[in-house]
Amino acid sequence: MSDFIEIKFDNQEVERRLQEIAKKSSNLRPLMKNIAGIFASAAEDNFEEEGRPDKWIDLSEVTKKQRKNIGKYPGQILQVTGQLASSVNTYYDEDSAIIGSNLAYAAIHQLGGQAGKNKKVTIPARPYLKLTDKDFDEIFYQIQKYLILLTFNIT
Repeated sequence: MSDFIEIKFDNQEVERRLQEIAKKSSNLRPLMKNIAGIFASAAEDNFEEEGRPDKWIDLSEVTKKQRKNIGKYPGQILQVTGQLASSVNTYYDEDSAIIGSNLAYAAIHQLGGQAGKNKKVTIPARPYLKLTDKDFDEIFYQIQKYLILLTFNIT
């Protein structure tokens, strides 16, 4: 007589259900649409709050003076004309969610770096396409919700 117990499960039903979920989840378009919406909301919040969770570096004194001369100071950082904020677009399909801007100067504001004539001006990074922990939590929640809906909509 042996000292262990052997238990065998017939997992054909579990395997069948997992395969059905996998088939239904081959089109993630609804989930990607929700994630793209979270990206867009995060970017809007970043412009409104001028950085989250960390505030963007303040404008230089030179920039403040230039803005005063054209009647645009005080004002929000990165929003002299509103072009950058309004250029932010999302795209989604069955496999991905993307956010970005097609403006030539968008990357320098996101990443920072040298700009201007002979690249003599240092632009600090002011990441407007940034997700916070709360944004990531919302993305994870949407993924869980999507998987639950797939699971319970199996016929």
